[in-house]
Amino acid sequence: MASSVTAALTLIRSPAMTTNFPSILPISSSVSLSTSRPPSPFLGLRVAGAREATISDLGRKSHGQGLLVVASASSRPFVLVAEKLGEAGLSLLRDFAEVDCSYNLSPEELRAKVAQSDALIVRSGTKVTREVFQASKGRLKVVGRAGVGIDNVDLQAATENGCLVVNAPTANTIAAAEHGIALLSGMARNIAQADASMKAGIGMPILVYVYAFWNLLAVNMYAAGSKWLRNKYVGTSLVGKTLAVLGFGKVGSEVARRAKGLGMHVIAHDPYTPAEKAHALGVELVPFDKAISVADFISLHMPLTPTTAKVLNDETFAKMKKGVRIINVARGGVIDEDALVRALDNGTVAQAALDVFTAEPPPKDSKLVLHENVTVTPHLGASTVEAQEGVAVEVAEAVIGALKGELAATAVNAPMVPSEVISELAPYVILAERLGRLIVQLVAGQSGIKGVKVVYRSARNPDDLDTRILRAMITKGIIEPISSLFVNIVNADYTAKQRGLRISEERVFVDSCTETPLDSIQIHLTNVGSKFASALSDSGDITLAGRVKDGVPHLTLVGSFSIDVSLEGNVILCRNVDQPGNIGKVGKILGEENVNINFMSVGRTAPKELAIMAIGVDEEPGKGTLKKIGEIQAIEEFVFLKI
Repeated sequence: MASSVTAALTLIRSPAMTTNFPSILPISSSVSLSTSRPPSPFLGLRVAGAREATISDLGRKSHGQGLLVVASASSRPFVLVAEKLGEAGLSLLRDFAEVDCSYNLSPEELRAKVAQSDALIVRSGTKVTREVFQASKGRLKVVGRAGVGIDNVDLQAATENGCLVVNAPTANTIAAAEHGIALLSGMARNIAQADASMKAGIGMPILVYVYAFWNLLAVNMYAAGSKWLRNKYVGTSLVGKTLAVLGFGKVGSEVARRAKGLGMHVIAHDPYTPAEKAHALGVELVPFDKAISVADFISLHMPLTPTTAKVLNDETFAKMKKGVRIINVARGGVIDEDALVRALDNGTVAQAALDVFTAEPPPKDSKLVLHENVTVTPHLGASTVEAQEGVAVEVAEAVIGALKGELAATAVNAPMVPSEVISELAPYVILAERLGRLIVQLVAGQSGIKGVKVVYRSARNPDDLDTRILRAMITKGIIEPISSLFVNIVNADYTAKQRGLRISEERVFVDSCTETPLDSIQIHLTNVGSKFASALSDSGDITLAGRVKDGVPHLTLVGSFSIDVSLEGNVILCRNVDQPGNIGKVGKILGEENVNINFMSVGRTAPKELAIMAIGVDEEPGKGTLKKIGEIQAIEEFVFLKI
């Protein structure tokens, strides 16, 4: 560590580490450095100084271990636990650090305490805002979220302040799956409704027990009030019925495993799950429309993203088998709740069992909650003793590991990267992520991504070009638009593996300048359908390529068409007959709608034949504007891509 670093921090080397491997932990803002560098413009990361570990060092030397950074050689880290945590997790923390369990803190109290803390652990109730990170004045090194969702933590502020954020994504998987099966079984046999009907008369006659004289009357009232409705609550068997699992991640696959044990036929839809994973459980992967149209039961297990928001709506309910039953232990927003009420009322949906809602808690007068054919629970998916203890242990281990300098697989924001790598690869990192974001938008709706091939063209020796940060950003670009995950260099490979995303890399030597690390980056998506047929190369892959020009990322290849358009805004791709006037017609339409064009390029197979027109636009055109472009006679297909 540079000699100008103050004595406020002491580095204690792990015995397993080599003697020349420096700390990769974020450096507190109170620590002065011998070199002053600006934050990374693309990751929001603070640079830790000239002698921090390189990306190569991180891969070759760390092996999950690191350095312990403490306030002084004699003290221990200080951990603030702001919400209730299982005793097993607290025990682990106390063995390693000083622990302060202070619950129900006001925002002011939280800011005051976090200024004295090295780590903070929360659940979903505590808001870890930018003001909290600012109040820590750089001391806070890690925030642990005891659970999966991180909506209550400002990730950008955490990254800007050099603070890792970790969560506990696996410990409650079984609990959520078991709750899904419980709702499925209980709904099929009308457990909740039958229980409520039997108890409906109990309590009403108690008032008449004040005098013994009324005993006979009370008995008669109870007999009339209690509802023994065996004929009304005849259930439906699960054996032989088809269950469609929408979202085949950790919870979805566990639900499928248990449903198979109940004798159900299980199908699943998840465009980003490899077929072999499903086949190993005896589950068939099918397109979305088929899944919802043949299922007797539908169980939802996808994240809430712009793509999945209200995925069950009037249109999709209309495609379902009459009398289908719905289970949701995922996120409330994936169902249009008003549409579900309509489907229940008209008999399309026979029953629903819901643990999650768009607004939690739902309104007291909610028609959905009060519907006689709906079973509800108050978000109990992870609420078992074992799950809560598991979450406590998982988050405690992640926090302790982060304080030791280890890079946990459950990290959800980026760690610090070396300044020299940032300086050289900064524009290529932007290019890599934007190519990933563009190419995933070209995948046809029901096509799952089977594999990704990345080709790096460079004049450098492979040993002089570490592409892991580029691969991470390509992964980020592909996964983030279609999931709720936050992807970075810490968790990119882990996330890709969990999603079944297989990324292969190839390096091609080109005779170009060695002063720049890369000539171009090319991405291929294999065995997928495309929304824009012209993006398919001769090999049948969706193919995009780009390069950096004067520090700015450019899109240079779409399918087999060479183009050149700056990736500083959104992109419209048009395939058209190569004839005069097309550019003017498109430009006029965009101009009339006040959409600014920042770049335009045309690639063609031969004069007067087919061409691709790539148009960079600052604003997102409205649907009407895009419709007008599509109506131009010479344009055969087009697509709008959002960067």
